[in-house]
Amino acid sequence: MNLLEQLKKLTTVVADTGDFISMEEYKPMDATTNPSLIYAVSQNPRFAPLLREAITYAKGQSDDEDAQLDIAMDRVAVNFGLKILEIVPNRVSTEVDARLSFDKEASIAKARDLIALYEAEGISRDRVLIKLAATWEGIRAAEVLEKDGIHCNLTLLFSFAQAVACADAGVKLISPFVGRILDWHKKDRGVEEIAPEEDPGVLSVKKIYNYYKKFDYKTEIMGASFRNIGEITELAGCDLLTISPALLNELSTTEGTLKPQLTPELAKESDLEKITVDEKTFRWMLNEDAMATEKLAEGIRNFTADIIRLEKQVKSMF
Repeated sequence: MNLLEQLKKLTTVVADTGDFISMEEYKPMDATTNPSLIYAVSQNPRFAPLLREAITYAKGQSDDEDAQLDIAMDRVAVNFGLKILEIVPNRVSTEVDARLSFDKEASIAKARDLIALYEAEGISRDRVLIKLAATWEGIRAAEVLEKDGIHCNLTLLFSFAQAVACADAGVKLISPFVGRILDWHKKDRGVEEIAPEEDPGVLSVKKIYNYYKKFDYKTEIMGASFRNIGEITELAGCDLLTISPALLNELSTTEGTLKPQLTPELAKESDLEKITVDEKTFRWMLNEDAMATEKLAEGIRNFTADIIRLEKQVKSMF
């Protein structure tokens, strides 16, 4: 049996792509998108109808050009999500504009706009996760949204402090990054490779998993941003893993025996102690973690750059 089939028995497999056509081959349960993924697939002419529909919709909602562009951008994200939901049986994650990462109230408003678009198309909010950057403001926005029944996926999560704050806020799901942590440490150490069992990104997710399960947090953990299948197999048993089509393909064509690496039973035996993370502690712990500070800032900048590129593309089609 190939590794992908075995992994599906231990972990919910999620497709990390905006290309809903490529998803059909691997039959994931959920799917995640982000501005970079949507921008990348939007360059393919076969997805142009989704952009054109968004523009037509926006023009029917407002006569103001700035408002039209804002509405069209929301609609583009939702249009991709709607197509994805025709394929996956569970949920799709749709991301709030990264430029709102430090604005709690604007993030809440944008999330509600996105959910309204989905619900207008007959999609229950239970099938949508609103993605927010795991800044202090993003976590506080998620706390409010969760109380309204709008479930959130906190992304760009690189540190234990972020994970603890998300759990305390009652967030539905977090996406701790693996590969981007590995990238930073390889550069910092001046090495080409780090073994999967010693991979700092893998160890980060294992620590978060053990903490959540030991102290009975309900927040789901979805490992993300993988560089190789070794990272994935080291996290077999994690609640969810979101995986690119290329790595899904590699898993599906690789034979071997896959054993669970993470279990609630083992987590209960860990020596982790419960901590409290208020705003001051959060900002201090994040500041003390050079990798997390740098990768969070870089991630927000990169998502913003791709949002601006997508905006320019959509605006050129008006």
